[in-house]
Amino acid sequence: MSLASEIAEHLLQIKAIKLSPQSPFTWASGIKSPIYCDNRVSLSYPSVRNKVKAGFVEKSKSFGPFDVVAGVATAGIPHGAMLADALGLPFIYVRSKPKSHGRQNLIEGELPEGAKVLVIEDLISTGGSSIQAVDALRESGAEVIGVLAIFTYGLSKADENFSKANCKFATLSDYDTLLEKATEIGYVEKDALETLQNWRKDPEHWMN
Repeated sequence: MSLASEIAEHLLQIKAIKLSPQSPFTWASGIKSPIYCDNRVSLSYPSVRNKVKAGFVEKSKSFGPFDVVAGVATAGIPHGAMLADALGLPFIYVRSKPKSHGRQNLIEGELPEGAKVLVIEDLISTGGSSIQAVDALRESGAEVIGVLAIFTYGLSKADENFSKANCKFATLSDYDTLLEKATEIGYVEKDALETLQNWRKDPEHWMN
């Protein structure tokens, strides 16, 4: 079984994937979705957590050498910290907005000038939060070599956004693999599968 299939199966088994075609979820970007992926749940399952960590270690090799691992607050922080620990590298994290008190940091931790940074995110939907973190790191003098996440919905908007930002990204698993695995193990019925497939074709107008 491929890594993508293994991760998808684990996410389904621990119910990190939630389906609600009748009462769609609303993302931070405003998009309505019949599916919600909460990868934070994986932290509560040591075997799944370790599988994700091992996947990150393996997949991170495709980006070439890097000096620092950066987690995107908040969901990317624990996974990024685990990867940094496994690789024996420094870890930092990037806030969505500067802290309102103290030094008002946007980036927490020591970031050397010109350091090559791999950004860790839990999930990629439109890519907005990831690219915001990438921009903050670049503005601080870092060289971002890419973004690595657990899962992507595979939206064309994400591809466009990462392309505009000139930033490489990769994930451990993806939407197509998830649907394939969900169908295989009977997690979704045929009508729900059709809804999920239709949503992905045009998520911004799916409810219209």
